[in-house]
Amino acid sequence: MVEVDAGAGRPAPASTFLHRARWPAATVLAGCAGAALVLAADPTSDAGFPLPPCPIKLLTGLDCPGCGLTRMLFHLLRADLAAALHHNALALLLLPPLAWAWTSWVAGRFGRALPSWTSRRWSPQVLLVLVVLWTVLRNAVPELRLPT
Repeated sequence: MVEVDAGAGRPAPASTFLHRARWPAATVLAGCAGAALVLAADPTSDAGFPLPPCPIKLLTGLDCPGCGLTRMLFHLLRADLAAALHHNALALLLLPPLAWAWTSWVAGRFGRALPSWTSRRWSPQVLLVLVVLWTVLRNAVPELRLPT
């Protein structure tokens, strides 16, 4: 499909497409690099190279909302959904809405408006409540606590 320059009715130059695709491509490359790092590090064992510990858990002994995120991504990349859910259920459940928000952002860069939950007035408040509830729940219920 050829992009059309709205002002002149002629095809837009290829540089416009490249300019619009620059940031989405950078996010995909960063995500792939992060996935490769998580797989190489193997945060579930001592076989991989060490990753820094969570500073909140190190200082307070409490699980922060992001604790277990690296291990969750590791298990998700290995298609082990049960283990991924165990390490950080909230992050796993937020992946589809976050993927939709990213898709909406990319489509918007190319002039196609897709509805997204991020444009709703209430979305930051709902996300904050979810994160706070998850933090309290995982620290209050011993079965949800992650091992140190």
